[in-house]
Amino acid sequence: MNNFFLIFIFAWLGAISFFLFRLTRIFSKMEKVTKEKDFKEAIQKLLQLAEKGEKEDLELKKALEGLKAEGEKHFQKIGFIRYNPFSDTGGNQSFVLAILDGNDTGFVITSLHGRDSTRIFAKPVQKGKPAGFEFSQEEVQAIQEAQKKGRKTN
Repeated sequence: MNNFFLIFIFAWLGAISFFLFRLTRIFSKMEKVTKEKDFKEAIQKLLQLAEKGEKEDLELKKALEGLKAEGEKHFQKIGFIRYNPFSDTGGNQSFVLAILDGNDTGFVITSLHGRDSTRIFAKPVQKGKPAGFEFSQEEVQAIQEAQKKGRKTN
């Protein structure tokens, strides 16, 4: 019975020592961060730091959302198609270049190359659809290519 009591006391002292060591280590870290010797002041300072961190986090999230919205307005999707619209010319000398932003708004530039001349056209695009001008098959294809490439990078 006496041995059991001694083992119990040593186990109890070991557990208390372990937790006391952990608490001392936590308090010393807290003291280094806050540079306060008083426990109450250290806790208050840590709470102030946590509050400040939360406010900064909210500000950063708002700024990030603003940057994301602004980024949608920048050109980021490009589609390029070469083709031969005329049977009497050789090679794919004509092309369509589609340049779109994050909302699929932008423009297409079409170059038609013939034997005697080259013509260049530009047409606006609003949310992936024609804006005042009808699109050719190649222009639609270039817009679709740009949209596909944009989805991969987002």
